[in-house]
Amino acid sequence: MMVVVVMGVAGSGKSTVGPLLAQALGGDFAEGDKFHPAANVAKMSSGVPLDDADRKPWLAAMAAAIAEWSHKDRPTVLACSALKRSYRAILSGGSPEIHFVFLKGEEPVIAARMAKRHDHFMPSSLLRSQFATLEEPDDAIVADIREDPAAIVAAVLPRLGVIPQSA
Repeated sequence: MMVVVVMGVAGSGKSTVGPLLAQALGGDFAEGDKFHPAANVAKMSSGVPLDDADRKPWLAAMAAAIAEWSHKDRPTVLACSALKRSYRAILSGGSPEIHFVFLKGEEPVIAARMAKRHDHFMPSSLLRSQFATLEEPDDAIVADIREDPAAIVAAVLPRLGVIPQSA
């Protein structure tokens, strides 16, 4: 079954768009942040960016979950930064059933969003490191974060081969 990874830097709207997309697909939503080991959360909470060694167990846990989800009878949407090509390769495992939706936005727009949120462990001071790490995908569905989340979902569905149901 289809697995969609909604990706982008922190503050791009993954946790907003992801559940809406999952609902539109009649599927389930999973938050990638929940796959982080406690040490990663503590590191990010203290304003220290993760390195590839830190991300390795996180990516492995999500890749294992994606492998399970791909055998379910309903789609799953995962919100995950998936910043590097190598991370996306780990997550997809080469499967054509894994689709990436890249929530693309400018750093000042995302920084302003992050400044307004107070319920997340990722401080806005790490945004620059996220952009430095980001390798924009050339094989993902790209969505402009300036669009309304519902409009993003409506634009993504046909690109996933799904015809939206009229209300």
